[in-house]
Amino acid sequence: MSDPFVIDGPTCISFSGGRTSAYMLWRVLQSNHGLPSDAVVAFANTGKEDEATLRFVRECGERWSVHIHWLEFRDDERCFAEVDFDTASRHGEPFEAVIRKRNYLPNPVTRFCTSELKIRTMHKWLRANWQSFGWCAHDLEWDQMIGIRADEHRRVSKIRARGHSTETTKETMRMPLADAGVTVQDVGRFWDGQPFNLDLPMNRGRTLLGNCDLCFLKPAQQVFSLIAEKPERALWWAQMEALALALASKPDGARFRKDRPGYAEMADFANKQVDMFNNDEEALACFCGE
Repeated sequence: MSDPFVIDGPTCISFSGGRTSAYMLWRVLQSNHGLPSDAVVAFANTGKEDEATLRFVRECGERWSVHIHWLEFRDDERCFAEVDFDTASRHGEPFEAVIRKRNYLPNPVTRFCTSELKIRTMHKWLRANWQSFGWCAHDLEWDQMIGIRADEHRRVSKIRARGHSTETTKETMRMPLADAGVTVQDVGRFWDGQPFNLDLPMNRGRTLLGNCDLCFLKPAQQVFSLIAEKPERALWWAQMEALALALASKPDGARFRKDRPGYAEMADFANKQVDMFNNDEEALACFCGE
């Protein structure tokens, strides 16, 4: 079987900032003896990632001598900005800009936070900068490598059925970890042997604070536990629900989820130390990755 991590044409490696996508990047660097000249690595920051995630992205770039482009959504003509560790947003500014643009909140059915903050932002950046990457203008097509493992069956099946990006048929989705049969155990064993790691706790192979800290796609009990541990985490999310209540044309658009209490209410329950949710609820799958 050919090596799925070998790059043979224009490629964007999507780095979510988690252990899985970092492992994918490491495998790409090993298989190609560094980063090929026609490949770029991009990390899309929403402004709600934990500080440990930002440090981890920086450390991967420094330790592995690879340039990682830090991107953020902007509500302007370009739709993106390129930042770095020092200038990256840390208070949800890109996420809030998307909410103000839409005048309502994302939810499990309409996950425009993922599409706007990550997929579309990365796509716009690629379209604006392909010449500087040395990509050929003639019949421009490229691959997008994403860190989805072989044990993430539903996500793998969905992306394989589609084949290309939701943004354009010119962008082919590649899942080298899935193609190589890599599982969460493999990723864990790799990081156990490394001199550095993502400084966030794990539970059953999942990083509880990975991606946006209190993402509405995370199980309710997990979100509630994170609020109980650090109540100030709920502040921004509660503020966005309050903002959307003023902006949204429909009441449903003022809640991240209508099937659970709002973030202000969860913070109030956490202060009263009341257990609210089922511990066995599973997270909903998202492009954001691990």
